[in-house]
Amino acid sequence: MGSKVRTLVLLSLFCLALFVSLHQARAAKSHNNDNNHNVARLKGRKELNRCNLFIGSWVIDPSSHPLYDSSSCPFIDAEFDCQKYGRPDRQYLKYSWKPDSCALPRFDGVSFLNKWKGKKIMFVGDSLSLNMWESLSCMLHASVPNATTSFVRRQAISTVTFEDYGVIIQLYRTPYLVDIDREDVGRVLTLNSIKAGDAWTGMDMLIFNSWHWWTHKGDSQGWDYIRDGSNLVKDMDRLDAFFKGLTTWAGWVDQNIDLNKTKVLFQGISPTHYQGQEWNQPRKSCSGELEPLAGSTYPAGLPPAANIVNKVLKNMKNQVYLLDITLLSQLRKDAHPSVYGVDHTGNDCSHWCLPGLPDTWNELLYAALSM
Repeated sequence: MGSKVRTLVLLSLFCLALFVSLHQARAAKSHNNDNNHNVARLKGRKELNRCNLFIGSWVIDPSSHPLYDSSSCPFIDAEFDCQKYGRPDRQYLKYSWKPDSCALPRFDGVSFLNKWKGKKIMFVGDSLSLNMWESLSCMLHASVPNATTSFVRRQAISTVTFEDYGVIIQLYRTPYLVDIDREDVGRVLTLNSIKAGDAWTGMDMLIFNSWHWWTHKGDSQGWDYIRDGSNLVKDMDRLDAFFKGLTTWAGWVDQNIDLNKTKVLFQGISPTHYQGQEWNQPRKSCSGELEPLAGSTYPAGLPPAANIVNKVLKNMKNQVYLLDITLLSQLRKDAHPSVYGVDHTGNDCSHWCLPGLPDTWNELLYAALSM
């Protein structure tokens, strides 16, 4: 009887492993199809299979990374400056993203500034937009260290200007993209309203981002009620809310942005690494992680929010380019600030060290714009 039980257990485990493997294969195929569709959006059908920037693996490349030193960049917030605040290791700085199907072009800040001379670029979103905005500003500053720059921080709009080139790079902080309205009941997240969009028009490039704040609860929640059409509710499924809010944003882009004048990209969903079971290490978080995951598979699969982004973008009239950073960022469990920030009081597995992963996001942005 014991032998039969062991045989049944082994057979069950084999079937489970086979099921997981097939599920991951289907997810990878779907992800590849989404990325191929993304490439087609940028360059047309003939480019469909030429280069998928977002499927690949991380390799150590100390000859080209990091792209700047945090001590020489005047734009980095203390919460992202991991080296300044005591991170003892440096290997996380030396990884380069290597797409499977092509070579990622080396970032050329002078070329970027010349191409966008006299233009306005705006990042619109939450603190992950802040992460990427500061990264791009640092990368450009390292390329032209003697150029004249100005730096203005405001609650809503912050600006870095490369005066010699007339390039203005702005950040508009709005964690939900849709509005937070003040009503008698308190702060109301209004899913069908974007009054702030007036500040986003007139740009030559827009890079949007949203998701993390949609999950916040308790003291960190940014609203008291949600207005869903004519309904005012205390709460609702956060993925449903995100879908409705992002659909409102998509409608705003379709109605207000001329793609002949403005390039529009969506930054993609940036993952967190608080739950080690996502990469088969249940007792861990990002704290103390020193290496990325090998290969191009994340055990937990893509987050549901990434599927919502894909769905909304595919239904838009305007073809918004998805900078699909999700999977390659999921592999970088080693790249978060963790405790190495200005206050040392928490474990930040949401944001990213600078220099670090957001520099790769901007290398991919540069590559996408160059294709």
